[in-house]
Amino acid sequence: MIKFTDISKKYGKTEVLNIADLEIAEGEHIGLVGNNGAGKTTCFSLLLDLIEPSTGAITSDGNIVSKTEMWKEYTSSFLDESYLINFLTPDEYFNFVGSLYGWNEADIQGFLAQYEEFFNEEVIGKKKYIRDLSKGNQKKVGIIAALMGNPRLLVLDEPFSNLDPTSQIRLKRIIKQSGEDKTVLISSHDINHVVDVCDRILILEKGVLVKDLKNTPEAQEEISAYFDV
Repeated sequence: MIKFTDISKKYGKTEVLNIADLEIAEGEHIGLVGNNGAGKTTCFSLLLDLIEPSTGAITSDGNIVSKTEMWKEYTSSFLDESYLINFLTPDEYFNFVGSLYGWNEADIQGFLAQYEEFFNEEVIGKKKYIRDLSKGNQKKVGIIAALMGNPRLLVLDEPFSNLDPTSQIRLKRIIKQSGEDKTVLISSHDINHVVDVCDRILILEKGVLVKDLKNTPEAQEEISAYFDV
């Protein structure tokens, strides 16, 4: 579904990402892990055409993401809270996003009802602006809004950060239940999170893809050993 070909990104003379060849099949759940500065967010930003590559191209379902917008029809993402409309309440924000898919109020409420446990009575119906929510609850709004429209490709950057342990467990359940037909890309500093929800794990180190592993007990040991230096 996704192919990186000779992708690099430079700022001046500093190269922050270099991926010669990477393919991701439809339906795979991919975990992208690495230390600070590894290039995880840069990788996602290139995939979503938020920044331009210095060299190479990324295709999504055969569409070069920097040349066409067709891939946007089946792609959704949440990178950080800056992408939310913070002067809206969560209810208003969900209504806005739902309207983009042609949903009526009943459609939106029916969708949100699936995630009552995840919201934990702290998000919906509280009449608080998104900017006044905790970082964790802002993240919940962004993640669930990204699931609206049932995207075939879902990209989540550090979705577990700022969530309490209970919410992290509930989010893992949501991701696992998202369906085999959905391709999911997740980045995280926490190896355990991606191990729990992903069937393939990619390790970035200073912008270079150093390991591409199927999620097996042996691979988990290899990942732990890699970071235990």
